[in-house]
Parts: sequence; C-alpha cells; structure tokens
Amino acid sequence: MASMLDKIREFNVDWVELHFTDLYGRLKMTMVPADTIDEDSIKGGIPKLDGSSVTGFGRIEFSDLNLLPDEDTFVILPWRVDGDVVGRVYNYVYKSLGLGPLEVDPRQVAKKLVEYLSNKGFKAYSGLEAEYYVLKDVKVDVSQPYFKMSYMIDSPEAPWNQDGYPTSFKDGYYTSLHTDSIYEYRYKVASLLKKSFGVDSTAHHHEVGVVAQMEIDIKHSDPLRTADNYMTLKYVARKVAQDYGLLATFMPKPIFGDNGSGLHTHISIWRDNDNLFYDPDDEYAELSQFARYFIGGLLEHGRSLSAIVSPTVNSYKRLVPGYEAPIFLAWSRGNRSSAVRVPVYRRGRPWEKRIEYRPPDPLANPYLAIPAIIMAGLDGVKKKIEPGDPVDKDIYHLSDSELRKYNIRSLPRDLYEAVEELGSDNDYLRPVFNSEVLDTFMEIKRREFLELNQYPTPVELHRYFSY
Repeated sequence: MASMLDKIREFNVDWVELHFTDLYGRLKMTMVPADTIDEDSIKGGIPKLDGSSVTGFGRIEFSDLNLLPDEDTFVILPWRVDGDVVGRVYNYVYKSLGLGPLEVDPRQVAKKLVEYLSNKGFKAYSGLEAEYYVLKDVKVDVSQPYFKMSYMIDSPEAPWNQDGYPTSFKDGYYTSLHTDSIYEYRYKVASLLKKSFGVDSTAHHHEVGVVAQMEIDIKHSDPLRTADNYMTLKYVARKVAQDYGLLATFMPKPIFGDNGSGLHTHISIWRDNDNLFYDPDDEYAELSQFARYFIGGLLEHGRSLSAIVSPTVNSYKRLVPGYEAPIFLAWSRGNRSSAVRVPVYRRGRPWEKRIEYRPPDPLANPYLAIPAIIMAGLDGVKKKIEPGDPVDKDIYHLSDSELRKYNIRSLPRDLYEAVEELGSDNDYLRPVFNSEVLDTFMEIKRREFLELNQYPTPVELHRYFSY
C-alpha cells in the first residue's frame, strides 16, 4: 500500500487538510502545504494546534499541541480549491515536548478500545444508521436574548410550505422520487463517500421525517474506522449540501411534530472467525448467551450511557413517545420501541447476527459513543448480567404496572440527569476511558445544560404568560 507521502507526490497534492475531533464530536481542521509534510512530521507530529482554543483540550499556558497523521486515512479530496489538489487525513492529538498522547483526544479512546479488545482476543464490528435533515434555509436570531429570540425553518417538502405534492408529518419513510426532493443530493453524498473516501454505504433513503429527513447507512467496520467514516459522512454531507444551496443539520430534534434523527448503532463481537453473538439453536433470535449478557450490560448501564450517546439538551426532545425513539430500557428481536433490538431478517446467517442500540443520536461523538456502548455490553458479559425477558409489545402503551412487571426502567429525562448518572456509574468505562476524558466531558456537559436551561422558549411564554 502506498504511503501518505507517496500519494502526495503521485497526485501532486498542494495542500493537506488535517482533521481531528473535539470532545463535543465537532470536526476541526487546519491546512498545511503538502511540501511541508515529511517523514519526521508523520512520525513525530505536525506542530499546528493551539489546544487552548479547542474545548477541553488544554490550558492557555500549556497549549501547544501536535497533530500526528493516521496515514491509513489519507485521501485525495474529490473537489479542487482554486484548481489546487487537496488531501485529507485524520490525526491523533499529542502533547508537545514528546510528552505523549493528549488524554482528552477522543480518537485515542477509540484506538484504545481496539487495542483492549485485541488483548482480550476479541474483535468488534460496528455499523451506523445515520439520520439527518437537509433544509433549504434556517434563520436563527439570538442576538437580543433579553427580549427577542426566533428561528425559522424552510423546506420545499414541509407541510407548511409546499410547492408540489401534498405531504404530512411523519410520512416520509421510503418515499419515492416524485416527493423526494433530496434524491439527487443523497445519491451524490453516498456516491462520493464510496468513490472518493472508501466509505461503503449499505443503503440510503428518505426517512420518516417528511421535512427532508434522510438516512445513509454506514457498513460495519472496526470501531475506530467506523467513527472515522461517520465523521467523513458529516463532512461530505455538509459540503455537498453547500454545493446544492442546502443545509445539513445533525441536530437530534430540529422540528416539532416530525421524527427526530437517530444514530442507531449496530454491534457484533467476534473471536477469530466466530460471531460470539450467534447461536443457531436459539429459537427466539439465534442469539447466544454471550449476546444476552451483552444486552444485559447495555440495559444495566443504559442510563449512564445516555450522557455519551445522547449528549445534548436537544437530544432529550427526541427521546419522547410517539416518534419511534426509545425511552425505555428493554430489548426485543424486532421491536423498535425498545432500546436494544436484535434484527432477525433471515435465519442461518451468522455473519449478519448483531445487536442494534437505538438511543444514540447524530450529535454523539462516535469516538466516545461506540467504545462506551461496547464497554457497557462487555461489562454485562463479565458480570453475567441477564437482560430479563424480551418485550415484544409496544412499550409506549404499557401501563406503569406492566413496566414494573418487566422491570423496565426509563432513560434519563434530560442531559443533566444523564450526566449525574454517568458520574455515579462509570467504572465499566475505565479500561478505555481515562479520568481526564470523563471528568472534562462531564464538566462541559453540565455547563452546557445549565447555560441553555436558563432561556425561556416561545412555547413557554405562550403557555405560562397569562397564568
């Protein structure tokens, strides 16, 4: 395989985008001339990062950080900038003076997970169902928060602003071409991901949200590569949207009355060539005892997992009844109202056996979320935590007594509650999450909740003003 330097020379690359991710899961980048990259910078890092300006990354008095390229992620971008050839590479973040990896670099967490699994004789695969909205225009005004705040969303598919066929909320799933205004855009994104970035998509389609919600499914890979692939999807999705005069938002619940966007995460654990989740003798879902324990860990730690997989104030406006988003910690083989689902499309196919964890949303940092899900499941295996009986009913319609009968707990109601759960339940994460990552993450998330919780909304004024 050609090295990064070989590709730079072969394709006459002019500039290289150095990509990394902050604790929030936001893609960050800086650009350097390609001719400044040599063997020394690839092995020792490129000194181009001020960590004090990246949330959670460093103190202002010791903020010089290096970016260490992961050569396997280098690609030539399919678009030119003023005629120049531009490359892209993901990076690990390192401290200066040879002091080693930055403890709060999210990508290091995913790398550490892969190493941890390898030492245990395991290999994990993860795939993602990435949902998001593509809008024509969004106007947000928070410039005068003391007396005036507003937003406006525009989409040609929206029931309040239709130029073509009539549509209704929550009626966009698998819609055909005549009502699918984002067909060409979505096709372009999926095509570029495959041809230019090597990211395989197993499917793409219009989602339930009629206001131009879409889904692109990312084929399974090891957790680090899947996280990279998801960040690439977000990068390409926004770039192509810009080219089409559109806006892509990964906000979990941008629109009242329509479905929120999820990031359903599919996991399987293997040893050598054996899928440890598969048991052909299990009548219910061809599910092994190992997999049941794994599900038990997910249900046991689901409330603390929420802080990482549903990491924003807005996340909990998605996790409400009636919109196909899970709010209860239960499991089933096909029930989309449960937090854990075991897909059972076909029998006798061990390579397809997997577990789907449904609470994550698109603003989850994939370098943290995927490792956290896997570590929660493995803790269930370690402690032999039984998940209880599957619930093959619409959980939204169960009574309180039925919920108690099945021992079903709910997910946290808001971000603050989720962070408090994480603060008291995080031992299962410790093999791959260091204290700096967890403490810094919880600190910035508490601040985020307390800041946003101060602001009254238009609906609150409408509801309470005349009481």
